[in-house]
Amino acid sequence: MAGDYYQILGVSRDASKEELKRSYRRLARKYHPDVNKEPGAEERFKEINRAYEVLSEPETRSRYDRFGEAGVSSGAGASGFEYGDMGGFADIFESIFSGFGGAAGPTTSRRRTGPVRGDDLRLDLKLEFREAVFGGEKQIRIPHLETCQVCTGSGAKPGTGSRSCSTCNGVGQVKRATRTPFGSFAQVSTCPTCNGAGTVIESKCEACNGAGRKQETKKLKITIPPGVDNGTRLRVSGEGDAGVRNGTSGDLYVYLFVESDKEFTREGINISSEISISYLQAILGCRVEVPTVDGKEEVTIPAGTQPNKVVILENKGVPRLGNPVSRGNHLITVKVEIPTKLNAEEKELLEKLATIKGESSGKGGLEGFLGGLFHK
Repeated sequence: MAGDYYQILGVSRDASKEELKRSYRRLARKYHPDVNKEPGAEERFKEINRAYEVLSEPETRSRYDRFGEAGVSSGAGASGFEYGDMGGFADIFESIFSGFGGAAGPTTSRRRTGPVRGDDLRLDLKLEFREAVFGGEKQIRIPHLETCQVCTGSGAKPGTGSRSCSTCNGVGQVKRATRTPFGSFAQVSTCPTCNGAGTVIESKCEACNGAGRKQETKKLKITIPPGVDNGTRLRVSGEGDAGVRNGTSGDLYVYLFVESDKEFTREGINISSEISISYLQAILGCRVEVPTVDGKEEVTIPAGTQPNKVVILENKGVPRLGNPVSRGNHLITVKVEIPTKLNAEEKELLEKLATIKGESSGKGGLEGFLGGLFHK
């Protein structure tokens, strides 16, 4: 490092520990790369961290005062030493950047002793076509974590309690310092012994093995609103996993998948289907019963109906999700069946009709007659 550490921090050589700390806090905040984007700020930040790392410890400061950089280059700042060996460097760094989202290291060292919300769960549910159209109630079974009734979620055997964790001294976190290109940083992780609780159960509850929660399968009735479709997501509040330390339960999210139907297809809030009629029904017109999601419906087919004509039944489609009073339409495509074979009597009658039509139009023949009836 080229510069003098005291000059880098802007303090005199007899500066007190508190003066060093104040100067470091001010300069580190000013030159942190997440805050200062000017050229050279990053290198300046590295120098500031290195200088404070050396001067904040009496032993390394003494070696630096006697031998300069050579006295601390091999010993000071080696990675892997305990957080307590840093003379409060990490605590200072945390407090400086507690408000910056991009700053390295955690912004708090408080243990997680409060309630923790349970996880959300997902369930995929298949529905029949008409169930999706009209909705209704469905009974489901969900495996989830429930609060243990024996220990009421504490994880401790009834009549026993817990003690402070000796690994983290009740903090719930362990800290270590790590060297990076930006200097030395505090790394904070959840205590492996108490999992962040700060306390250790003296005697575990036998019912839940100290977890405070148990895996249970629950029967539940949910309401399917009319008009749901593939991919519709329903949220059932509070039916996810139970929280930790009496935290609120997560939610259950039900994803719906609608099975196809052999008679109907769906296009948004409209329903489509097909019917077949004879060529005589198409010529003369008729009334036929057609299936709808509401049941059988009588439909009038006007005389001279052409193949693939679409008949519309208004308000016989899918209810609009969130507004079931409003419904789409049912679109019926009419298919006309043309016979491939005729008996002698049918053929004679049609030929007579074709002759009559041919005389009036100037065209003859049964084929031309039928082709004229069913033009596209």
